[in-house]
Amino acid sequence: MYIVVGLGNVGAKYDNTYHNLGFMVVDRLAKNLGVSFSKHSCKSVLAEGRKNDKFILVKPETYMNNSGEAVVMLKKKYKEAKILVAVDDIDLPAGKVRYREKGSSGTHNGLRSIVSYIGEDFERVKVGTGRDEKMELSDFVLSKIVDKNLFDKAIDDACQIIMEKL
Repeated sequence: MYIVVGLGNVGAKYDNTYHNLGFMVVDRLAKNLGVSFSKHSCKSVLAEGRKNDKFILVKPETYMNNSGEAVVMLKKKYKEAKILVAVDDIDLPAGKVRYREKGSSGTHNGLRSIVSYIGEDFERVKVGTGRDEKMELSDFVLSKIVDKNLFDKAIDDACQIIMEKL
């Protein structure tokens, strides 16, 4: 069983921002897999389904910097599940997608929160955002995505990687 956690911030003002790319990935997965986010549990909204095995798509409702609170609750509830986190990454070029079996949190506060609760042993699919050096980091990640086509393809690429795991 896989738990796929998309990282992001709750609320309309965060829609289509770089920091919500994780939410966009799990939203696209839900659409592709024909499931909907209809269940609330573990400080998250969930979509459940079955492909090769059962899976749960997750959007934490804790805001980005506290994502670990939701993930640790899910890990305790679904002890045998593998966890995969979909997340934005400023250290990757815009539109590049990278899969990692485990690793550090790097500069990402959402990953830092998860690592503080469960350690580094979880899979990640990172969607590169690049970085606008003229902007403060927090302003950049919370700004609206400019190149919709580039990121639409990156979201599809991230979904393809995850679909192969499910």
